[in-house]
Amino acid sequence: MQRVFLVGARASGKSTIGRSLAETLGCPFLDTDKELTRDLGCSIDVFVKENGWDAFRRKEHETLKRLAGAGEKKQDGEWLVIATGGGMVLLPENRKILREKGVTFYLEAPVEVLVRRLSEDPMSDTRPSLTGKGLLEEVAGVVKSREPLYREASHHCVSTDQPVKNIVREISQKLHKDIS
Repeated sequence: MQRVFLVGARASGKSTIGRSLAETLGCPFLDTDKELTRDLGCSIDVFVKENGWDAFRRKEHETLKRLAGAGEKKQDGEWLVIATGGGMVLLPENRKILREKGVTFYLEAPVEVLVRRLSEDPMSDTRPSLTGKGLLEEVAGVVKSREPLYREASHHCVSTDQPVKNIVREISQKLHKDIS
């Protein structure tokens, strides 16, 4: 099975684009945050409050490793699209998995777009603050510090400040070039 990983900041569109891409490719879609929440038996916010960010990052790594199919042989023609959590790239071992176990796309969006999407998201209360700062300041700081890591982990960069169908078309075209 060939994996397509989507990385990027919160609200960059990883889940929305991932579901649409999986539908286009006719394959399964998984979201590491949803898988992790199921495995933990509680929300990420609750887990982080009770156990801290380091424990969360370890659990997140275990989830990525499992979904990346460590040791599993690749089979041509079968895809699996995986949306990752915004901080997945923080651990060097995760960046290595993302580079080596699939084709990884950095979904890039301007800070203003991310802030607008987060402000409009009814689920934003279930996401723990990363810095304790205001939304604009937090998003700008997180994007600035993580962008080099997103780029390091990725094979391709795609702007998500465009319609989903255009993003999916662009990713599909790049995937087909990568495998030919």
